[in-house]
Amino acid sequence: MENLERHYDTPAGVVKALDGVSFEIHEGERVILLGPSGSGKTTLLNCLSALDSPTGGSYAFLGEEVPRNHSEKMTSFRRDNIGYVFQFFNLLQDLTVLENILLIQELAGKKDPSRAKELLKMVGLESEVNRFPGEISGGQQQRVAIARSIAKRPTLLLGDELTGNLDTETSNKVMEALVSACKQENITSVFVTHDEGLVKYATRVIRIDSGKIVSDEQTSTDEEA
Repeated sequence: MENLERHYDTPAGVVKALDGVSFEIHEGERVILLGPSGSGKTTLLNCLSALDSPTGGSYAFLGEEVPRNHSEKMTSFRRDNIGYVFQFFNLLQDLTVLENILLIQELAGKKDPSRAKELLKMVGLESEVNRFPGEISGGQQQRVAIARSIAKRPTLLLGDELTGNLDTETSNKVMEALVSACKQENITSVFVTHDEGLVKYATRVIRIDSGKIVSDEQTSTDEEA
């Protein structure tokens, strides 16, 4: 991203949700976007995923400009490249844990039951494959959501406050599963949070405030770094 901007016109004037953001993310990095509410971090995540189109600046992904202001091309970009973990899990309640994974694989044209089971094993849920989301805990549901998000082999995995509804112990278990999965699958990841306690799971921390990057630091927490 180079000098990326996302401005909104409001009755009170122009709101600069992103105000000239520039950075480059490298393969295999685990980046945490930290900032207070309203700092622009979720807007930045939405631009990264092509859920939203920036007002100005450039965004290239694997050397090609990311489509903007064209819903079909943006949808194709997301389908081919992006995995997303949501705060509220968004699992289909009438499908089993395994069926939730298989559905995403099928939509991506990559249905593979053996891989689906392997992904669930990767996040520690091999014994829950035939249970429904309502029959397992919130932390377990979020680990299913992680397995589901990487089932289609995304290049970039994004998460917005993905531990926001979980207690500290459960959050740590979820993040440990996430880090392990990203390492095994060689997936680059970017996560938005306001929780300083999650910094230890990142290889890089970008702090945002008022639509601008205020710091960008590598961490020394990854034993493979």
